[in-house]
Amino acid sequence: MPIRISKDLPAFETLSNENIFIMSDIRANSQDIRPLKIIILNLMPKKIETETQLMRLLSNSPLQVDVELMHVQSHRAKNTSENHLSSFYTTFDDVKYNYYDGLIITGAPVEHLEFEEVDYWQELCKIMEWSKSNVFSTMHICWGACAGLYYHFGIPKYPLKKKMFGIFPHNIERVNSQLLKGFDEGFLAPHSRHTEVRREDILKNPNLEISASSDIAGVHIVANRNGRQYFVMGHSEYDRDTLANEYFRDLEKGVDIQIPYNYFPNDDTSKTPIFKWRCHANLMYSNWLNYCVYQRTPFHLEDLAVNG
Repeated sequence: MPIRISKDLPAFETLSNENIFIMSDIRANSQDIRPLKIIILNLMPKKIETETQLMRLLSNSPLQVDVELMHVQSHRAKNTSENHLSSFYTTFDDVKYNYYDGLIITGAPVEHLEFEEVDYWQELCKIMEWSKSNVFSTMHICWGACAGLYYHFGIPKYPLKKKMFGIFPHNIERVNSQLLKGFDEGFLAPHSRHTEVRREDILKNPNLEISASSDIAGVHIVANRNGRQYFVMGHSEYDRDTLANEYFRDLEKGVDIQIPYNYFPNDDTSKTPIFKWRCHANLMYSNWLNYCVYQRTPFHLEDLAVNG
């Protein structure tokens, strides 16, 4: 939560420049409090698993957050029951006239396809275009990050020679990033992907900046300089055993898959993985809600239509 101090206090400007969560007494006296409205576009096949992971992270905040779930109409989910979808999920047609503080677009197991070959690509493009005027801040994850960078900025994705799979060390490149406030200079995050975006393509676009990267896994977090779009190549939301489940699943299918990097103790797959990215995962989503959304989103969300 913010600290409340006078705008005339000398420390106000200093703390503001350091992205400390402060609020002037004028704003504090005039503000109204309402729940944040967040909608999750869940493109993952195991929707219940993914929605649980994300809601766990979104709950790690003193803010009240109202969460809605959305799925695409132009693709039939094979791993989630129709009953679950009809009971708990909405579609774009149902919400396209609504406004939201935040949107999360998840990853999807369609990396082997060109974007235009994905059966719900046109629907996703409509949602991403809508997000620019009807959502204050959007978080894109893994394939969703590649899709967002491609749609909004024309950044291509490239196939990797082998799957980027494991828990990788990362470094912060933008010290004052609101999304990474309070992070250690080095931190760990999971990756599970067959494609990448490249630094040179991102640096060519003046609207984008790289917030964090890995010497091994490459670009990790990209931000729109306007602070309203984030593109996260990793899967900070993953549970302790998510990579293990993916690994053993692929082994059963006969897929040539390497042991996840830096995951099983001593690469012994019989041992329980150590959960060593949870702290930074919680902090990143808490930062997103507190600093990237709550401090900046309009109280009347309809104002997004004017300011978007």
